[in-house]
Amino acid sequence: MKRIVSIVVLLTVFTVLLSGCAAKEDKKLVVGASVTPHAEILGIAKEILSEKGYELEIVEYSDYVQPNLALDAGDLDANYFQHQPYLDQFSEERGLDLKSVAIIHYEPIGIYPGKTASIDALPDGAQITVPNDATNEARALLLLEAQGLITIADGAGLDATINDIVENPKNLEIVEIEAAQLARSLEDVDLAVINGNVAIQAGLNVATDSIAFEEKDSVAAETYGNIIAVKSGDEDRDDIKALIEALKSDKVRDFINDTYEGAVVPKF
Repeated sequence: MKRIVSIVVLLTVFTVLLSGCAAKEDKKLVVGASVTPHAEILGIAKEILSEKGYELEIVEYSDYVQPNLALDAGDLDANYFQHQPYLDQFSEERGLDLKSVAIIHYEPIGIYPGKTASIDALPDGAQITVPNDATNEARALLLLEAQGLITIADGAGLDATINDIVENPKNLEIVEIEAAQLARSLEDVDLAVINGNVAIQAGLNVATDSIAFEEKDSVAAETYGNIIAVKSGDEDRDDIKALIEALKSDKVRDFINDTYEGAVVPKF
């Protein structure tokens, strides 16, 4: 009889310990992010979440593919690196069921000088590099159009590619390359249209180093806000809500404004 009681007690203790471990694990969030500025911003949110009893693990990525695949596979609870059009396109192409739960910030895309210092000095046949992913390529082309360098076919809009260029008076050679390589291309080309986070990583600030950039009240600013993405069905989790609340705090807003000086713009 005593042996049976002892076994019951041990099982009860074991169950309690397991419950405690599960509860502890439930308080841990794993979020994938681009190194700059996303992981840096999450670093401030981590401090806030810690005060609420949550542990935030930040996994850094240098590409735009793996964070969504890892989220879909369940390796991440959320990711923070992309805008809605990219998420929509990627999810459709890969058959993923991912969802945006919050818009945190906006990164203006800019035109940066390489071998040519200004748009007015751009020679005929000049080379300009743009991102090769569809959504950011359209942004780049629209920005070039806004500077009078090219004309894009009516209706192409945010789906524009180089095939939609209908006028190119300077016979510009527009070269599509991976976003992460854009800043490195500057020494070899006349101009480069560079994503906000890539520019920041390269030590460039769109407000001071670019020769043209998307305005904060533009259609692009409203369309390309950087989001928190989760697997569909996870949007009502308490830890995800706590993450969003931390990222939309005054402390994070002040960090963004003070650190990036216009290169990253809070959207809350």
